[in-house]
Amino acid sequence: MNEARSIKQNTSPDMLPNFRNLGVTLRILLISSGLTLLQSLLLANSWSDVPAHMMRATSMLTPALLSCLLIIWAIQPWLNRLPYRYGVLAINTLAAILTLSIYYAGGELYRIADRSNLYFDAMHYTLSSVLLCSIVLLYFHRRSFILSHSLMEARQQALRARIRPHFLFNTINAVLSIVRAQPKQAEAALQDMADLFRAAMVDAQDLVPLRREIELSQQYISLEQLRMGERLRVVWQMHDVPGEVLIPHLLLQPLLENAVYHGIESLPQGGCINIWLRHSGDKLRLKIENPCAPRNAAPHSGNKMALQNIRERLALLFDAEARYQVESGPDFYRVEITMPYLKEKAK
Repeated sequence: MNEARSIKQNTSPDMLPNFRNLGVTLRILLISSGLTLLQSLLLANSWSDVPAHMMRATSMLTPALLSCLLIIWAIQPWLNRLPYRYGVLAINTLAAILTLSIYYAGGELYRIADRSNLYFDAMHYTLSSVLLCSIVLLYFHRRSFILSHSLMEARQQALRARIRPHFLFNTINAVLSIVRAQPKQAEAALQDMADLFRAAMVDAQDLVPLRREIELSQQYISLEQLRMGERLRVVWQMHDVPGEVLIPHLLLQPLLENAVYHGIESLPQGGCINIWLRHSGDKLRLKIENPCAPRNAAPHSGNKMALQNIRERLALLFDAEARYQVESGPDFYRVEITMPYLKEKAK
């Protein structure tokens, strides 16, 4: 069973990438292949020399790269405890040692024919290996820096949604309409509103237990049902998904808000939002579907911004291990998300 590698994984630019992530591994292989091809083009005197240079570089790169990735996969927990600069130094040192070991173990295979200085060849390969590692780590550092802004934007967007007049004024009016007749329900509604504000403004963890997100979503639905009544219905279907499973913070509630704001609210008769959560292998699958009025115009821009923000957060947290799909029909809207199945570590 998968466990959370880190609650705040890959969210700070000064953190090493998660080398156990499939997407990270694929990116490293692609970048390495591209840099090897570029080096072969720069060293070749003609197009006919490119395959020979590519073959020599690949014969050294492949065993060194795969060995390095395997060792880093094993020591990832130890690397995560190091300061960023020491982690970078450790990876570059490992790459240099592996390159030298493979070079001397390979004998004549890696020695350049027109050179007699073995130490120069060894230095050539070692520096190339360290340079490759540095470029790869710089790429992930820059990528994390860019994508990490999505998490801040998500929290700001959630806060803007809470203070949006459409939501705020309608909720206050709904509470005022029942404050005398049903004071306990009005008090519960104000508490739900306070919890929503708190969740939007607090500097929360990136991954939180599913039970907390469900509670937050149910509080939001309760507030919307104050004014929409029986027009708004929600059906939860959970299959083998315990409450301690980890999902991104503020993932469910914005999706439900889109379903209400862009779907149910536009239907005079209302409708039902269906939510499926399923555990399948090492994946957690989430699907939210809602009816909507026929759309002749383009969707509301706010809808696009919210969905794009969620897509970027999934890319930051899980890279290629997460999938986000949207399907829109004449009278329905469906969002499907697949992410790694991570469980909260036992305390």
